[in-house]
Amino acid sequence: MAPRTDSLVFAALGGLGEIGMNLSLYGFGPENRRQWLMVDCGVSFAGEDVPGIDLVLPDIRFIEEERKNLVGIVITHAHEDHIGAIADLWPRLRVPVYATPFAAGLLEARRLSEPGAPKVEIHVVPQGGRVVLPPFDCEFIPVAHSIPEACALAIRTPLGLVVHSGDWKIDPTPPIGLPTDEARLRELGEEGVLALICDSTNVLREGASPSEADVAVTLAEIIKASPARVAVTTFASNVARLHSVARAAALAEREVVVFGRAMERALDVAGDCGYLEGLPAFRSPDVYGYLPRDKVVALLTGSQGEPRAALARVATDSHPDMTLAPGDRVIFSSRTIPGNERSVNRIINSLAQRGIEIITDRNHLVHVSGHPRRGEMEALYSWLKPAIAIPAHGEALHLTEHRDFARAMGVPEVLRPMNGEVVQLAPGKPSVVDELPVGRVYKDGTVLVDSGEPVVPERRRLSFSGVVTVSLALDAKGDLATDPHVSFSGLPGAFGADSTVELIGDAIADVLDGLPRAKRRDPDSVAKAIERAIRSEIQHAWGKKPTCHVHVLAV
Repeated sequence: MAPRTDSLVFAALGGLGEIGMNLSLYGFGPENRRQWLMVDCGVSFAGEDVPGIDLVLPDIRFIEEERKNLVGIVITHAHEDHIGAIADLWPRLRVPVYATPFAAGLLEARRLSEPGAPKVEIHVVPQGGRVVLPPFDCEFIPVAHSIPEACALAIRTPLGLVVHSGDWKIDPTPPIGLPTDEARLRELGEEGVLALICDSTNVLREGASPSEADVAVTLAEIIKASPARVAVTTFASNVARLHSVARAAALAEREVVVFGRAMERALDVAGDCGYLEGLPAFRSPDVYGYLPRDKVVALLTGSQGEPRAALARVATDSHPDMTLAPGDRVIFSSRTIPGNERSVNRIINSLAQRGIEIITDRNHLVHVSGHPRRGEMEALYSWLKPAIAIPAHGEALHLTEHRDFARAMGVPEVLRPMNGEVVQLAPGKPSVVDELPVGRVYKDGTVLVDSGEPVVPERRRLSFSGVVTVSLALDAKGDLATDPHVSFSGLPGAFGADSTVELIGDAIADVLDGLPRAKRRDPDSVAKAIERAIRSEIQHAWGKKPTCHVHVLAV
């Protein structure tokens, strides 16, 4: 029998070369018989380039085929870009999920609020806890972030210790939750770290991130000085920020009214985990209209311009329970995720046009990032002293800058893989040794659609050039049995509806006149010829070819 040759590898199916859709894999064993550990399973949010799509999920076909060798899924924290795909993808894997109480609570709350969501097998692990999933031994190291109970993972294997940072920062004074555990991370450095897979989001920024406590002070000052209503929009999962708003409101003798299901859900779970103790009760939307303007703070979803969120409806004055008036203030206590700028600016402009004051992090310290700047990264590298560094959680520029930073920190081996590239960490010199299939899956309503399917390109064409639908019946001789039925949508009115119908009718007549009798008895041939003719005629008149559907019935 040939000797067993074990290796330790790392690969990502999402999160390298992009911000969002995080899914990492660690493999151990012989090349053809590896055991796998999955870290996180997140989504990214769809942009305007994919019309009608709600969420984008990673393509998990590789690990689905390997699911008998998948020992479990470990969650670093509860942001959607790390847990948002679990409900949709877990039924294809059906392995245990390990998460802290807050992350587990959010997953369960989502399941209860979404009909048909699967009952995921979740095992709760406290911050600082440990779970052994042979050949992996995972320790959950507390780190500060913009959500409760974020963890770095110390993943021990027979070939070495890997630290997977997750999302983190150094904040010695978080309003709730634990700070980053410097002492434990230093101990790991003394133990010996083979590899560090580390967050790259803020590598372009020098210094250190301000503390969440600094934001709490600013919010308290703004809310106390406000003469009328105050609305605060932020990420629903940023419980520390929600806590700071509630404290500031109480100091200003204001009531906090909560709008948005995601916000309500996060507060319910935070309350169950003990993070809201000592705060006045949050109020429901039905009391908003009865409170004096100087006695209310509204907490609402929609900081990223989501069209169905509470803030978007307030901006268009279409919310059933909440209105704003000139002199009121809206605080955007968040950063705009790249790609959402247009949607956020649309809401800001709508509010400003109505005389509502807008406060953002451009003019006040109302938001701090949950990710480390270069000064914090320098500290982490000095604590861990890794032999190998792999930048993660960032676009190509972030990963490249992080690679150069790690080299400058004196890390002996630095690699910058992208999604799908398999890096052998041990034994031997680390290198890319294989490539896994990667891709995207679109969540379209309640249906998952492979990105290779034509649905999105078809929608782009529809949005660009409209659609024409023609139905006609031909008798046994191939002549029209009755006048064709023509409908169209998305075509300009410049040449008028009657003119468009006439143009299409003329194109149909010309096709039938030019086709031999034998061809006119073949519905498919007639339909294809008419489709080509209509698109050509409209292009001649308009300059664009619409999508065209022709239905021919032989009678």
